[in-house]
Amino acid sequence: MDYDVIILGGGAAGLMCAIEAGKRGRRVLVLEGSNRVGKKILMSGGGRCNFTNLDVTPENFLSANPHFCKSALARYTQWDFIALVEGHGIAWHEKELGQLFCDESSKQIVSMLLAECEAAGVRIEVRAGVDVVTPLETGGFRVATALGDVNAESLVVATGGLSIPKMGASGFGYELARQFGHRVQPTRAGLVPLTFESPERERYAVLAGVAVPAATEAGGHRFDAGLLFTHRGISGPAILQVSSYWQPGEPLAVDLLPDRDAEGWLTERLAARPDATLRGVLSEVLPKRLAQTLAAQDLPDRPLRQWRPADIAATARRLHQWPFAASGTEGYRTAEVTLGGVDVDEVSSSRFESLRVPGLFFIGEVLDVTGHLGGYNFQWAWASGHAAGQVV
Repeated sequence: MDYDVIILGGGAAGLMCAIEAGKRGRRVLVLEGSNRVGKKILMSGGGRCNFTNLDVTPENFLSANPHFCKSALARYTQWDFIALVEGHGIAWHEKELGQLFCDESSKQIVSMLLAECEAAGVRIEVRAGVDVVTPLETGGFRVATALGDVNAESLVVATGGLSIPKMGASGFGYELARQFGHRVQPTRAGLVPLTFESPERERYAVLAGVAVPAATEAGGHRFDAGLLFTHRGISGPAILQVSSYWQPGEPLAVDLLPDRDAEGWLTERLAARPDATLRGVLSEVLPKRLAQTLAAQDLPDRPLRQWRPADIAATARRLHQWPFAASGTEGYRTAEVTLGGVDVDEVSSSRFESLRVPGLFFIGEVLDVTGHLGGYNFQWAWASGHAAGQVV
């Protein structure tokens, strides 16, 4: 065999697996189809890489089998990765909600991983697109690449998902899984902005660029974070989070006053400013453009002294459950992750080895495991890559 291990994909999971396998003395080759490794790492967190979260639990992940992620997450925790980061002298900070970022640049994380790969004797080839993978009769795999054919005892699929195709994302990992008889759970864009169709888009077009604290809920999950109006619909952390649970055609209600008892507050404003209109008092707690837009939509915008208690109660309910008629998502073009993927019921949760084909491994985003926004998907990459790297 040319190598003990060939890893398809030079992203977070693939590099972590390569490091661990190389430390064990395995001859490791990483094949990356694009012109550099770690592209998603480099762009994440606004260029500072939200590399993990202080509060990682299995409940932060979606999968058809919610128990699958538990073993790997328990064996390689956020504290393990933080120790690695600190060992390389990389300064970091907590931004909010446990999200950890580099103080300087996401390039530091990529440099750290490459340094670890070099120390472990890992060979990395870029612009090494894979054409065909063939099982060998004697065991192992032959991989036909743009650089020629290479053989290995073990093959690790760390090709990621379909999100952000301009960075080289493709469905190759899913095709390879099917080639070897694996089921693939339906895929769709996750952690993605939602879009409006007319007339909803025209109604909120004036608000493009306006941001506001909000809470969203879908599929029994509620997220308190920021909402951002865009030219096409709505985005921001609260929307990205809920997008993984929301389905087109389902109602989406947004709490525009998540930290306030709207009915009590409106009653108080009636006593304090009886001659004020709804848009006037809403402008005290919401951006002016948003207050004006909301007040113009089937709400009583007459002076508060003319309101009945029923008006106050109904308006409060609507502000806490504002009905946005989202029609869809922006798709893989802007999605941070891909929901669905290789069915984890056919993969070992401890080894990440195929239960169908000995020597074939799946790690990272290509699997049907997707984290919430906030560093969880990177932690899944580190944990799954580490687990597979211990055994390949």
